[in-house]
Amino acid sequence: MFAFMFTSTTIVAEALAKHPKARWVFAAYHLGGCNSCSRASDETLAELAEGYRIELEAFLRDLNSLVAN
Repeated sequence: MFAFMFTSTTIVAEALAKHPKARWVFAAYHLGGCNSCSRASDETLAELAEGYRIELEAFLRDLNSLVAN
């Protein structure tokens, strides 16, 4: 069971390292896999959501559903 919770201040690289299925949530939001987005791994989830204009609360809810199960 994972005790980690994803928050707006979680760093992208940390989020991806903390749960093996986090990449699938990122992919569902069309995040990642872009060669020009290398700086994104140092951003917070809030910065990432703002930059890509995605709803932060929905993104966090989807990520945290991984740790709820």
